Amino acid sequence: MELKFPDGTVKEFEDGATVKDVAASISMSLAKKAVCGKLDGKLVDLNQKLSDGSIEIVAKDSDDGRIALWHTAAVVLAAALHDLYPNIKFGEGGVTEHGFYFDTDKEDGQVGEADFEKLTKKMEEIVKAKEKIEFVEYDLDEALKLVENDEYQTEIVKENAEDGKVYGHKLLNHVDFTSPVSLEDAGKVKVFKVLSVAGAYWKGASSNPMLQRIYGTAFSKQKELDEELKRQQEAHERDHRVIGNNLDLFFVDPKVGAGLPYWMPNGATIRRTIERYIIDKEVSWGYEHVYTPILANVDLYKQSGHWDHYREDMFPPMDMGDGELLELRPMNCPSHIQIYNRHIRSYRDLPLRIAELGMMHRYEKSGALTGLSRVREMTLNDGHTFVTPDQIEAEFKRTLQLMVEVYHDFNINDYRFRLSYRDPKNTHKYYDDDEMWEKSQRMLKAAMDDLGLEYFEAEGEAAFYGPKLDVQTKTALGGEETLSTIQLDFLLPERFDLKYVGADGEEHRPVMIHRGIVSTMERFTAYLTEMYKGAFPTWLAPKQVEVIPVNLNLHTDYARKLASALAARQIRVSVDDRNEKMGYKIRQAQVNKVPYTLVVGDNEKEQGTVTVRRYGQEKTETMAFDDFKKILDHDLETYSRNED
Repeated sequence: MELKFPDGTVKEFEDGATVKDVAASISMSLAKKAVCGKLDGKLVDLNQKLSDGSIEIVAKDSDDGRIALWHTAAVVLAAALHDLYPNIKFGEGGVTEHGFYFDTDKEDGQVGEADFEKLTKKMEEIVKAKEKIEFVEYDLDEALKLVENDEYQTEIVKENAEDGKVYGHKLLNHVDFTSPVSLEDAGKVKVFKVLSVAGAYWKGASSNPMLQRIYGTAFSKQKELDEELKRQQEAHERDHRVIGNNLDLFFVDPKVGAGLPYWMPNGATIRRTIERYIIDKEVSWGYEHVYTPILANVDLYKQSGHWDHYREDMFPPMDMGDGELLELRPMNCPSHIQIYNRHIRSYRDLPLRIAELGMMHRYEKSGALTGLSRVREMTLNDGHTFVTPDQIEAEFKRTLQLMVEVYHDFNINDYRFRLSYRDPKNTHKYYDDDEMWEKSQRMLKAAMDDLGLEYFEAEGEAAFYGPKLDVQTKTALGGEETLSTIQLDFLLPERFDLKYVGADGEEHRPVMIHRGIVSTMERFTAYLTEMYKGAFPTWLAPKQVEVIPVNLNLHTDYARKLASALAARQIRVSVDDRNEKMGYKIRQAQVNKVPYTLVVGDNEKEQGTVTVRRYGQEKTETMAFDDFKKILDHDLETYSRNED
């Protein structure tokens, strides 16, 4: 057989050679470092027989080496569970960005956190004994007999069978058929921790049984584990679901439906502030805001191509009984195209910028839903600009400038640009027009190069109708998600026969630029909640000022007078006149992350002053009430960046 190496060289090996054999043929030192391989981009076990293809040797200190370690830890976890609970059933196992997991099903009560101590102890026994992990090969019938009492593993074995053979890893009395690779003994899992449990539908479908997913992580050194646990604690403290519950921002009620959030007054205030900001900002940049229906005839999405390319993410159509099928819209672009087509357009009308806070619905699987960041109903800060071909570059740059200005106002700094291209081999996902794709991708790249901005390129991340610039941001949980996007589109103007009358009096085809500056209101609020750790800047905070009278009988009237004066200036303020100790009230204001707490007593009442405590600070400052109002005004004018 022939194997191609990363440097381009091709070598011949005997049929049946393994990754270990290939590594040893290069050098003994590489053979010692090798933990697995990658054949045509897929991880393969160190002892698996290879076939023709492109090969990489994976060392233990690499990113893929860490993945191999996590797969090994998953095998150890499964073997420990099997030993403790002989009748337990196993679903899917695998790795996450930060560790490993295994799905289980136990008839006499699922594995819970109360079981972690004995589970950890059993895993430690296996690791300390350096139990061997054997790469095994079975005939399909033999493998099915091994898992005949486990319907989940039976399905996995059938799916993984190749030419009547199934591969697995045997540790003690357990055979794991889910992990593609494993280190050769459990002792390589130096340090580990079982972290948490959560429900997970079998195969991610809500119509399937709910299994119990057990999460863990593992490293070669204790220091690495300590750093990961610290990161996870920080992520937990920043998790918008945790903060959202503590600050009463939103909730999801299973009686109503997964992925359908309720916005409580505090969360609604944040959202409303964002909405007012972005509408005013876009109007000042020449956008015309509209409202369009959240329902449309399914034929509209067939014409746009969403029905062919996006149907699995759309809700089923609603039959109106007279042959009309209405669809909850998954995208706003066809609606904005209808607005463009409402009138005859001249080249003098272009660029025509249309924007909307448009509600959309996506048929997300239950297992993928996450707080506000992944929902089934969302409101997108959407916009579409219709331009002549020679206006593309200028409008692209202008849109990017708007985006950067908005990021500055929200103090968003940790992001990078991704140019998202099509995968030319995937003609099912992407519209099949090589000339259109090459032209639009070339124009997008040229614009970024002209602006001198750094970016990276990603094949297979484009929309089905065109390439795009994505702004990628880091999440509190350590992942990366798209916050904003600008997309070039030559396809939909063609499909909807869009036209404008040029200076020559002839009809021409416009180009469409799709853009979303702050994503959906749901995702953006989740992102900001995590970024600010719930301590929203003054202009965004649900409550901006809390006034606390020292003595309810003597100082409440003065406190209310101050609150009325602030409310008249559109400041979100309240008076804490509960019959509680003042220290408790101050602590509560800090727990609720109110930007400013004002304490007023005899001196403040007599002198017309306030004693101010900023969120997160121990010290206080007494000042004239008028001076405090100036501080608030400055916060609002500068979006709380405290710039001169």
